[in-house]
Amino acid sequence: KGPIDVAFIDADKEGYVDYLHKLLPLLRPGGLIVAHNVNMIQTYIDKVTADPNLDTVLYMQGAGMAITMKKR
Repeated sequence: KGPIDVAFIDADKEGYVDYLHKLLPLLRPGGLIVAHNVNMIQTYIDKVTADPNLDTVLYMQGAGMAITMKKR
C-alpha cells in the first residue's frame, strides 16, 4: 500500500527497472527512492534521469548510488 516516503532498492540487478515502475505509483510527491549498485544497471540510470517527474542525484564512486525524488 502507499503512500511511501522512502524506498531502498538493493536486490537482483535485473529487477531494478521493474521495482522502479512498481514503486513510483506508491511514492508520494517529495518521496525518495535510494538505489544501490547502480553502476551495474545503465537501464535504471537511463530511466530515472530521463523522467521529467523525477530528480536524481548519482554518486558513482564504488558500486554507485542513485537518490531519486518524485517531483509530482
